[in-house]
Amino acid sequence: MAASQTLQLSSLNNVEILPIQVIDIEENKIQEPAVDEFDYSQRGQWLRAAVLGANDGLVSVASLMMGVASVKNDIKAVMVAGFAGLVAGACSMAIGEFVSVCTQRDVEISQMKREKRERSLESDENDEKLPNPGQAAVASALAFAVGAVLPLLAAAFIKQPKVRMAVVFVVASVALVAFGVVGALLGGTPVVKSSARVLVGGWMAMGTTFGLTKLIGIDHGM
Repeated sequence: MAASQTLQLSSLNNVEILPIQVIDIEENKIQEPAVDEFDYSQRGQWLRAAVLGANDGLVSVASLMMGVASVKNDIKAVMVAGFAGLVAGACSMAIGEFVSVCTQRDVEISQMKREKRERSLESDENDEKLPNPGQAAVASALAFAVGAVLPLLAAAFIKQPKVRMAVVFVVASVALVAFGVVGALLGGTPVVKSSARVLVGGWMAMGTTFGLTKLIGIDHGM
């Protein structure tokens, strides 16, 4: 019996204890490729100013020209009205955008100052992220002018009043679709839906302006 126990102890002493290897499961996981996602909201400020400015310029001046043409066949009156609308609209867009962005900038600066007091943050690090009112104003004015000049160019060399109005309407419609497509592609939104929305809105504005101006002109014997 003693010999048997001695043999068992001797066998246990000869057993080699192997080190336990811990497998890092996380390292062996299959790493999936990161999806390259673009934050379209970063384009929001300048895209909004550009698209809205161009649409406003196109619809405003085209509607104004069609309204004047509904009661006046004189091409000079139509062109002068359209040019006046271009200048007035561009100035209005620039001033409105400047005031809007200045207000937004003031709000962001106030927020940064509150965070600095609470967390001892350096405000200089975030200065580059603040919106620029001057750039926004210039962009809005230029975008409005680009949209407004299209119906002016379309009507400049056409003498027949009815043909002139038809050409302005067609050019404005094509430009509205183009602006809708560009805005949808840059903003990552559905192209057909965006283009249709812009086009229908422009038609409603031009039709309303033409109809009401025609009605007032008839009442006043114009």
